[in-house]
Amino acid sequence: MKTVRQLLRGKGEAVHSIAPQSTVYDALKLMAERNVGALVVVEGGRLAGIMSERDYARKVVLLGRFSKEIPVADIMTREVVFVRPSDSVETCMALMTQKRIRHLPVLEEGVLVGVISIGDVVKSIIDDQQFTIQQLEQYLMGSR
Repeated sequence: MKTVRQLLRGKGEAVHSIAPQSTVYDALKLMAERNVGALVVVEGGRLAGIMSERDYARKVVLLGRFSKEIPVADIMTREVVFVRPSDSVETCMALMTQKRIRHLPVLEEGVLVGVISIGDVVKSIIDDQQFTIQQLEQYLMGSR
């Protein structure tokens, strides 16, 4: 069973973040540049929230607001669901499915150490399954 720590080692621990007083427009621009669907919102070195494309669509576009005028703090999700490096990838999948979220910040003793996406989790699970299939095939071929 792979852990979040192992997943982060493989994908890298780069965290794309933004300050809560930044505009939503600046956040969207950064997401496009980094090709990510969410940014963690950091204030004073601490996790303050998370802003996703979903937050933008539901809290700006659908309400007819303007992204150049709204601070990230106004639309970010403040109650952030997070995981720890010791949690399993399967736990992440269950949590993401249950909470209907696509991004999980990773905190170790209150310090932000990474972010994983649903894509990272699915890729990890598929890789593990492919490895298991290869092992079973080799076992079956060897027993003939």
